[in-house]
Amino acid sequence: MVGFAGVIPGAQGDSPLSNRSRIYLALLVAAVLFLAAIPASGTPSKAAKMAQARAVKGQIDRLSDRIEIANEHYNVARSKRARLLAQSRAAARREKKAKKRVRVLQLHLGTRASDMYRTGRLGFIDVLLGAESFDEFATTWDILKNLNRDDAKSIVKMKAAKAEAAAAHKEFSAKERAAARQVATMKSSLNAGRAQRAARQAKLRGIESEIRSIQAAQEAAARAAAARNSGGGGGGGNWPSPTIPAHGSVVTYARSRLGCRYVWAASGPSTFDCSGLTMWCYRQIGISLPHSSAAQIGVGQRVSRADLQPGDLVFFGSPIHHVGMYIGGGMMIHAPSSGDVVKIASAFRGDYAGACRP
Repeated sequence: MVGFAGVIPGAQGDSPLSNRSRIYLALLVAAVLFLAAIPASGTPSKAAKMAQARAVKGQIDRLSDRIEIANEHYNVARSKRARLLAQSRAAARREKKAKKRVRVLQLHLGTRASDMYRTGRLGFIDVLLGAESFDEFATTWDILKNLNRDDAKSIVKMKAAKAEAAAAHKEFSAKERAAARQVATMKSSLNAGRAQRAARQAKLRGIESEIRSIQAAQEAAARAAAARNSGGGGGGGNWPSPTIPAHGSVVTYARSRLGCRYVWAASGPSTFDCSGLTMWCYRQIGISLPHSSAAQIGVGQRVSRADLQPGDLVFFGSPIHHVGMYIGGGMMIHAPSSGDVVKIASAFRGDYAGACRP
């Protein structure tokens, strides 16, 4: 409270106020000074709203980058899951085929064993005892023994194939389930990013609507002021004849953009705001302009209304907030406002503020 000692009664011995009174008065003065620093109107300025819109546009751009990355991850996860699902199905088919072969072999061996060990014309003992010599007996025995050995090997191989196929099916099924969970996670992340971007886009539309309202109010006020001060006609001041030659060729580029959609802060080649259009056109002939109508009027030389030539830039509003390109005959090409397109219009409306030749 030391900073208020010179304005608080009693602080320098002027009156016997209590400490509580001094503190109260100090707080009162601080409140008055704080309130005095607040603008009279609580309505945000156009510049503040445009700054807010730029911030939201930045958020949208960053979210779009994140969405592209999330979409890439989602596609990779889907491809991986599709491969694992195909492998799992192939392993299941191999398992099914191995089981079938084992069943067929088991049935065949069972039938043979039953026939061999059952007494009868072709029974096992009959085959052995039917040998007429020891050599024939030994040969028959070896044949039967080899048959059993081969059958046993076949059974082992079939069981191994069956076990391998079953294990593969189990492994790929587990991996496929994990991949499915990953796909769900990536999709959820992608959808969340899209929802956030949609929310930011809705917020941006609201801000742009406020900007249009502020701009419309400013234009209306500027037109009213111009009508009061100059009878609704001329304006723009009297300037020496420009020494820079007119850039009539730039009008060709402006005409080529007729019908292009107005988008706030856009500078071509297919969408524009007012200063973005003039900036893009002059860039085509090698002249650089700032992306601001208020800044563009300071480029090159100022031009009186009587000296206007096609290609000169005409400005509107107080403060200046709109620009168009003069094409002759009292007409201009400009990008009017959101929801409109690049078009030809009168160059001398009520809020005409002046012209320049870049």
